[in-house]
Amino acid sequence: MRSEGLTDVLAHGLTVVFIGINPAPASAAIGHSFATPGNRFWPALHASGFTPAVMRPEQEQDLLALGLGITSIVRRPTSRADQLTRQELADGARDLTQRLARTRSSWAAFLGVSGYRTAFDAPQARTGLQPGTIGGAQVWILPNPSGRNAHYPPLALAAEFALLRQHAGLPDRSQRG
Repeated sequence: MRSEGLTDVLAHGLTVVFIGINPAPASAAIGHSFATPGNRFWPALHASGFTPAVMRPEQEQDLLALGLGITSIVRRPTSRADQLTRQELADGARDLTQRLARTRSSWAAFLGVSGYRTAFDAPQARTGLQPGTIGGAQVWILPNPSGRNAHYPPLALAAEFALLRQHAGLPDRSQRG
């Protein structure tokens, strides 16, 4: 599916779908997810064991063979998530729920707690496992991998991603020592 310049990386029966709040304009212009220079998504995927190497944004379709996917809550690109309205996030949550239900994915991994809280009216949500499901998928919230998120340096970010990988029952593919 198109996402205003981005194509969702989705397929039936994925183990984990990583869900951004919305695309950055630079990513939309390039046509690949998490393509801005400061974004730490791709290094965190590898450091946490989800991928055998640090992938580049243009390799995003290769995630499907690993049982992984990418989409976003809101399809409209903005420079900052706070440029989205509450209504856009709520509408995006309904659309996302339908997309997840069609894919029958096991896990929905939200990249950032603030967008999740607003979109799904869950003001008390914290990182980690969440109660209930969305579109049939179990819900996990990860820290936002944006370089602007100073609360999570790279090692701490990778550790949070690794917790999800372990809960999802996926092997460590990082090929470290």
